[in-house]
Amino acid sequence: MADVSEMNPNDRAKSRNVRALSALWPFVMPYRWLMFAAGMALVTTAMMSLVLPLAVRRVVDGFETSNTDLLDSYFTAAMGIAALLALGSGLRYYLVTRLGERVVADIRVAVFDRMISMSPAFYERLLTGEVLSRLTTDTTLILSVIGSSISIALRNLLTLIGGMALLVFTAPKLAGIVMLSVPAIIVPIVILGRRLRSLSRENQDRIANSSGLASETLLSVQTVQAFTHEEPSRAAFAAITEKSFDAARKRILTRAIMTVIVISLAFFGVVGVLWSGAHDVRQGDLSIGELVQFVIYAVMVAGSVGALSEIWGELQRAAGATERLVELLEAEDTVRDVPAPADLPKRLEGAVVFEDVTFHYPARLQVAALNGVNFRIEPGETVALVGPSGAGKSTVIQLLLRFYDPSDGRILVDGQALRDLARSDFRRSMALVPQDPVIFADTARENIRFGRPDASDDEIIEAAKAAAAHEFLEALPEGYDSYVGERGVMLSGGQKQRIALARAILRDAPILLLDEATSALDAESERAVQDAVDTLAEGRTTIVVAHRLATVKKADRILVLDQGRIVAEGSHAALVAEGGLYARLARLQFTDGLAAE
Repeated sequence: MADVSEMNPNDRAKSRNVRALSALWPFVMPYRWLMFAAGMALVTTAMMSLVLPLAVRRVVDGFETSNTDLLDSYFTAAMGIAALLALGSGLRYYLVTRLGERVVADIRVAVFDRMISMSPAFYERLLTGEVLSRLTTDTTLILSVIGSSISIALRNLLTLIGGMALLVFTAPKLAGIVMLSVPAIIVPIVILGRRLRSLSRENQDRIANSSGLASETLLSVQTVQAFTHEEPSRAAFAAITEKSFDAARKRILTRAIMTVIVISLAFFGVVGVLWSGAHDVRQGDLSIGELVQFVIYAVMVAGSVGALSEIWGELQRAAGATERLVELLEAEDTVRDVPAPADLPKRLEGAVVFEDVTFHYPARLQVAALNGVNFRIEPGETVALVGPSGAGKSTVIQLLLRFYDPSDGRILVDGQALRDLARSDFRRSMALVPQDPVIFADTARENIRFGRPDASDDEIIEAAKAAAAHEFLEALPEGYDSYVGERGVMLSGGQKQRIALARAILRDAPILLLDEATSALDAESERAVQDAVDTLAEGRTTIVVAHRLATVKKADRILVLDQGRIVAEGSHAALVAEGGLYARLARLQFTDGLAAE
């Protein structure tokens, strides 16, 4: 199994074996009858192509006969064979291409299913753009192999074997000349094939790096433009793309050299055969029809060898692509469910406990984000987390959602450790409003419905009203059915925040997680949303990461964090009275609120 830490593309071995394609077998097996039918069509077309030269021989030799009916029968047989060959080729193409499309679709679904469940720790080590590259570029390579190359390779292999046997049957002496050229053709295929395999893998890695950089830059295009970073971004992308081109150029050159050598040697053998065969015809050892038959077989054999040399390169590229996809399918996640998770009631009560929790982010192992944190939140209690940036406030929410597992200690919900539960089970009882709301490239209605896919339109509208979003949504060109753009680019920050809050309200979960949920709102919208949050928090366990006084003051309890530790706990008034970090933060951040007291 591949570990996340081993996924760095620069650390991968470059030389891979075509045997890696065997990893595709589990995806092909469900369609073995389709594969069998395609194989039968392939064998039939290969047999017809091998029989056709025999018919041509009869036709050529038939020119010397005076029996017109016999000559006509030869032509009729040749046409019939050609028709069967055409029909079989069309059927083979349909079956093989359909098989390829089906298998690749299954692979894409399997990889996506795996990636969508990976924890954030996984994506700290692997760029999202590289995952997308593997889902697109690599699966396209596999499609070309399953849907075309393997079929062509098998057909040419059958043609090669059958053609060699029929060469010996037609003219043993001339067949010996052909046999002598085969080792000379195979040697460059093996030697250059190893080099080609290594270059193919390098080329695919460079493409993935390029896709990762492009994805990261384009997703942050506003920041790039705001800091006039277009030129450095263009230069970085051009440089990595140029490296990809250089790897591709070397691969193409190697394959071109191999093709030149193989085809040259193959057709030199054909010319030698023609030369010797012409002398045999003059001496009466061969008929013209037999020589034509032999030449056709020789050309078929030479063509098959040339085609196999090209397809070998495609198979090597696909082998590299298969390995990269298998790395994703077999990647180990640092956060995973136990084999037999404990059962949970349909709706949790909402008790949350942190027992001596210590946590380090995988990318920052030298610094503890949380260090020996202990607290208990009773069902229905509202607790605010306050502290300077980097104190560990958002980390508490991420651990509670089990995006990560603590290094030490336990986190419990309703008395059960999160590690003993299926993540999907307890997450259904939680609703999150993040500081940076995630808006999908869909309509406003569907963005809210994301909180509960089975919600009715009326429930969506009620949730929007509760989140103070109804008025601006109604004012959009198509109301709730307005398309909001990728990442909500057509909405303001406050509008996106209210849609995210409406999504959480619609979820109707017993545990509510608010990470600066009102930070992007104007004063009027904040008051409306705060009223909605107050109503929503009733009877629910609510954890609020906030700096604003209005939110903090209404909490049942405030936990003050600093450098990953809880340094103070109590009500707003008590914490202000005792001085310390909270009082200092209050003076700096809550000045207006304190003045109003």
